[in-house]
Amino acid sequence: MKRVGILLKVKPEMIEEYKRRHENVWPEMQEALRRTGWHNYSLFLREDGLLFGYYEAEESHAASVAGMAKEEVNQRWQDWMAPFFENLGGGHADEGMEVLEEVFHLD
Repeated sequence: MKRVGILLKVKPEMIEEYKRRHENVWPEMQEALRRTGWHNYSLFLREDGLLFGYYEAEESHAASVAGMAKEEVNQRWQDWMAPFFENLGGGHADEGMEVLEEVFHLD
């Protein structure tokens, strides 16, 4: 497994709705994530909208994102969530994630 850290920025005025939408992530979206190699996936949100995500990829971040790009449910989810993010130029969050370099890990 490859550990992956990602950053995005949620618009401050949309933080509460962003949190509400993640209280009940669609079951078919959760299944698609599992099927395409996203495991132990967590999102952490700072009060100013900085969003940190962590997951373990079976192969790589690129392979996990490519797998999700083939899932119809992902297109619907990305369209539904696109207005929440800053600095994506109208694009989808899965295309605009800043992938962080892992510099330390303790088992």
